[in-house]
Amino acid sequence: MQAEHVHHLDNPNATTPPPAIDLVASVPAPPVPDDAEVMTILVTLPPGSEGNPPHRHTGPAFGYLIKGEMLFELEGEPERVIKAGEAFWEPGGDVIHYQDANNLSDEETTFVVTMFGVRGQPMLIPVSEEELEARRDRRAPRP
Repeated sequence: MQAEHVHHLDNPNATTPPPAIDLVASVPAPPVPDDAEVMTILVTLPPGSEGNPPHRHTGPAFGYLIKGEMLFELEGEPERVIKAGEAFWEPGGDVIHYQDANNLSDEETTFVVTMFGVRGQPMLIPVSEEELEARRDRRAPRP
């Protein structure tokens, strides 16, 4: 998921070192809804928090874990642990976001996420138990 980008321009008048910029993640042509509203939020999960119940978003979300560990699971993908300094993304739309739990029982987990959603619709759309059951075959095997 890496691409070549220019993140620094030479400044011949600079008196200080240039910024240090590292590409953390890149997603080519994500599915952004028409008339999207873009929001950036800071999320803090208390120790041991289960996070949100299964849900979906109307558009893609791009996140970066600032501290802690998050148990993250999207429909069709195995659950995984994202650690501080790592990025994550999800396409939104029809894909169910099963987990965004704090993987630590004794520390907060904090992340920032930028979401592209359909204006006027909720950021999180809950998924019913009936739909979860109907789509059970789309969930990756669990450990």
